[in-house]
Amino acid sequence: MKQRNRVVVFPAWGDNPYLNLLYLAPRAQGRGYTGITTWDSLQAAVPELGRGDVLHVHWTSPICQKAASVGEARRRLDEFTTLVQALQRRGGRLIWTIHNRLPHEVVYRDVEIALNRFLSQTADAVHVMAESTADVVGDLYPLRLDRMHVIPHPSYQGLYGRADSREPARRALGLAAGERTVLFFGQMRPYKGLSTLIDALRLMQERGDTLPTLLLAGAATADARREIEQTLPDGLRVIADFGFVADSEVRGWFDAADLAVFPYRSILNSGSVHLAATLGVPALLPGETHLRSQFADESWVRFYDAEDPVAGLARALAAPRAFERQEAGMAEFSERLSPWRVSRRFNALLESLEGSGATDAAGSATAKTAQLA
Repeated sequence: MKQRNRVVVFPAWGDNPYLNLLYLAPRAQGRGYTGITTWDSLQAAVPELGRGDVLHVHWTSPICQKAASVGEARRRLDEFTTLVQALQRRGGRLIWTIHNRLPHEVVYRDVEIALNRFLSQTADAVHVMAESTADVVGDLYPLRLDRMHVIPHPSYQGLYGRADSREPARRALGLAAGERTVLFFGQMRPYKGLSTLIDALRLMQERGDTLPTLLLAGAATADARREIEQTLPDGLRVIADFGFVADSEVRGWFDAADLAVFPYRSILNSGSVHLAATLGVPALLPGETHLRSQFADESWVRFYDAEDPVAGLARALAAPRAFERQEAGMAEFSERLSPWRVSRRFNALLESLEGSGATDAAGSATAKTAQLA
C-alpha cells in the first residue's frame, strides 16, 4: 500500500475515542499518523514535517494554557506562530478542528483568544462540526468561510456493542420495574452544570413533582464529590460512581437510563449527545440557538429554557414527553453519522489539501471554498 503524507495530531489524548473514529479512513488508506500530547513534543515534531504533510490541531489548551506565567504563555504563542509559518513555507498544511468556543478552564484568556484568532486566519482548513459554529465563535475570532469545512461529530456506532435488553443493567443497579432514571454522564466538572440539574430536582421536589432516580457516572475529585453529596436534596434517590468509567462499563449506565441530561453552561459540541443516541437514550439539552439548529429535527432530543435553566430543566423533566425513547430516530441518526461515513468525509478533506496550494509563503489564502457533503 502506498504510504501517504504524514499527519501529526495534537493533542492526541489516548482516552478520547473521537480521534480514533475520525482517522479510521485516513489510516486505512495508509496515511502516516503520529499522535502527540505535550508542548515540547509539538515543538519537536512540527519541524520534521514537509511538503504535503499536515499538522492537525484539536484542543488548544496545551499550547498556552499550561504555561507557568502570562509571559511564558505569550512566548509560547510567538513560538507556535513561528512553527506554523515555517511549516507552511515548506509546503505543509495546518488543519484546526474547533471543539470549544474557548477551553473550559482558561487561565490566560487574552492569549488564548489571540491564539484562536491566529488559527482561524492561518489554518489551511478550519474543521467545524456544525454550520452555526461561525456565529457562536465570531465575536472572539471570526472564521474565514472560504476555509471552513463542516464535518459533523460521528456517532459511536459499533464501539460499545449492542444490548438485547436493558433489564440486566437496571437489575445490576437495583432499579425497580418502572423506576424512571436520569443520567448525568462524564467528568464532574463545573462547566457541565451538575449543580443546575441538582437545583432543578430540588425545585421539582418542592413543587410535588415525581422525582426520577439520578444516575451519576464519571470521575470526580474528592472536593467535587463532597460538594455534590452536600447539595443533593433529601429524598432524592441517587446511584453514583465517582470513579473512572471504563469502556466496558459505559453501555451499562446508558442501558439503565431513561434520559440523559446535559445541562452544560457553555457547550459548542458534545460527543456525549452522540453517545446517548448511539446507545438508545434520549437527550435533554439547553435550548441555545446553535444547539436547536443542530438538533431541532431530531425526535429524541428535547430542550429546556436556557435563559432560566433551573426552572426550565425542572419543567422539562416533569413533562410526560421527556422520557419517550424514539428509538427509530436515534438509530437513524447513528447510522447517518456512523464513524466510517464521517471519517471518509474527513479523509476527503485531507486529500483536497494534499495537492492544493492552500497558502503561499506569506500565508495568504488561495484555497478553494469547499464544504464536504
